[in-house]
Amino acid sequence: MPEVDIARVFREEHGRAIASLVRVFGDVDVAEEAVQDAFAAAVQRWPDEGMPASPAGWIITTARRRAIDRLRRESSREDKHAQAALLCAGSEREEEGVVRDDRLRLIFTCCHPALGTAAQVALTLRLLGGLTTPEIARAFLVPEPTMAQRIVRAKGKIRDARIPYRVPREADLPARLTSVLAVVYLIFNEGYTASSGTEPVRDDLCAEAVRLGRLLAELMPDEPEVLGLLALMLLTESRRPTRVGPGGDLVRLGDQDRSRWDRALIAEGQALVRACLRRDRPGPYQIQAAINAVHSDAQSAAATDWGQIVMLYDQLLECTPTPVVALHRAVAVAEVTGPAAALALVDDLSLDAYHVFHAVRADLLHRLDRDEEAAAAYEAAIARTANAAEQDLLRRARAELE
Repeated sequence: MPEVDIARVFREEHGRAIASLVRVFGDVDVAEEAVQDAFAAAVQRWPDEGMPASPAGWIITTARRRAIDRLRRESSREDKHAQAALLCAGSEREEEGVVRDDRLRLIFTCCHPALGTAAQVALTLRLLGGLTTPEIARAFLVPEPTMAQRIVRAKGKIRDARIPYRVPREADLPARLTSVLAVVYLIFNEGYTASSGTEPVRDDLCAEAVRLGRLLAELMPDEPEVLGLLALMLLTESRRPTRVGPGGDLVRLGDQDRSRWDRALIAEGQALVRACLRRDRPGPYQIQAAINAVHSDAQSAAATDWGQIVMLYDQLLECTPTPVVALHRAVAVAEVTGPAAALALVDDLSLDAYHVFHAVRADLLHRLDRDEEAAAAYEAAIARTANAAEQDLLRRARAELE
């Protein structure tokens, strides 16, 4: 059996297995180590025995057995922590609470107010998204050692403060919502544009993020930012069939065949945007969803209402005044007032570690007939992404300069 199949199962089932075992044992370290042991066993056994009928069930069952064996050994040495985890495993009771889905429940649990927002999001991406520390570091635009320390500190704080892994009360959910939404959105982004590897898109992460978004909308239907995030993901997801060409190459938004966009997802996403507008409580996800709704309305890139998009980005900058938002606004400005005005905005941003920043600069420089500088900017962009498909797209753009 090819190793790639085991890797696929890991990507698709890692979060589910972790969430299931955290519910059983009440301990994230026990769950993580047990799931890692189970996948190590799969690597040894599945090539000879074949993949089981239910890979997820096999992983969870094996991980649970490994965890119980380990805890029994440790509890015999009077380890109170191990004894408590064994008691949790033996109780076999379904935990009460408004959040029924294991993975969504673990997200809310990890987003405890005792942790900083960045630590909450990073830890949950590690556990549920199955993202590696380098992938999470790239999502946050921070060095890998910084992110590794952040995750270790988050786990340590949970352990030292004895923060319980339990379902938060219904009254606690709104206070944790900002972090929960950030987690779901980052999982979707990592799926839609994988930060590393040979595959440009990770379908499993996109599907999981949309699934979680739908669950959140059912759980908190009166929260407009929940609806906004779901709309944003659906509208973005509608373009995925045209985002990768027949040869596996990434296709830019302006070059995509819009007749192949998923009209059902667009209709659902636009309906959610209209529902948000009626509530008149704008937030970052709702505004981003509205921007994507404008794109989905246009029959072609040339027919896009870029003026409306600039105005929406102005509103988004008021809510989220970040360099990344300013960069995307500059892309829209280039379509309204020209590349020179956009380049002046871009050159004021401090985003040297972000490959999209250099790619945008390269495109603007090319449109200004400054191809030597554009080539250097493309080289900088290529050096700052670990995704092979993105690197190929940037190399093709650089080659077109010649």
